[in-house]
Amino acid sequence: MAGEEDLGKLLALLNPSLLAGDFVFCTVENAQYGDFADLQPIASYQEEEGLSLLLAKGAADTAGLAYESVFSCISLMVHSSLNAVGLTAAVSGRLAAHGVSANMIAAYYHDHVYVPKDKAQLALQVLAEV
Repeated sequence: MAGEEDLGKLLALLNPSLLAGDFVFCTVENAQYGDFADLQPIASYQEEEGLSLLLAKGAADTAGLAYESVFSCISLMVHSSLNAVGLTAAVSGRLAAHGVSANMIAAYYHDHVYVPKDKAQLALQVLAEV
């Protein structure tokens, strides 16, 4: 089933949902994709500087991995197409207007926004008002 591409419809059907848990972004020099699979990363990305991992905070703590901030995840429950134009800009722009950083990850069915944990309720309120 194809996702929605119309920005107006996407925003009308956004249905943001705060997921349980605390999340962190880590980087590990000289690591490659597949390393740290036992930590069950939510996402990983290979950069020149190292392997970036998005992990549950507890997994990072257990492994002794360093991180700078703790995030909450808000899933946008609308089935957005990977070809949709403007959703990331609309969401991050609204959050930025309220002083909330947005780390967006697009997956096949939904987009997910990682926001600072201490601003999660504000972010959820802002997105619910879209």
